[in-house]
Amino acid sequence: MEKIAIFVDVQNIYYTTRDKYRANFDYNEFWYLATEGKEVVEAKAYAIASTDPKQRQFHHILRGIGFDVKLKPYIQRSDGSTKGDWDVGIALDVYEAANKVDRVILLSGDGDFEILVERIQQRFGTKVDVYSVPGLTAQALIDVCDKHIPIEENLLLIRVG
Repeated sequence: MEKIAIFVDVQNIYYTTRDKYRANFDYNEFWYLATEGKEVVEAKAYAIASTDPKQRQFHHILRGIGFDVKLKPYIQRSDGSTKGDWDVGIALDVYEAANKVDRVILLSGDGDFEILVERIQQRFGTKVDVYSVPGLTAQALIDVCDKHIPIEENLLLIRVG
């Protein structure tokens, strides 16, 4: 059975699916499709900590699906700008997991992950699948991964109203 590790850049997936489709990503459907017949060694979802009850409920749902939810505070800089970025944390965790699995599944369209994908392919021979929104994904990331799975209607929650 193929061993996999799943890493979700929650902010990237949220904003790209919202911007392109005006819908939310269906984590349950994704889990069903991505894990069928595979051994999940680890699954982490990286999000921003919140006191908002809806966000906390969402994090609880992710845990129920099987994700270890990693939370980081939202940072307000002195100039008024904000930051909630998990890129380094995701990269470190992916790199540490890559030699224990056959395949890494990364949910993000962020081109900053291109060098990470290349490195784990070269260093460990690990395959990398990327799930991301077409048109809102760095071409370099699509080009370097072993398989790009576009997030389209089949991976979206239907919005009512």
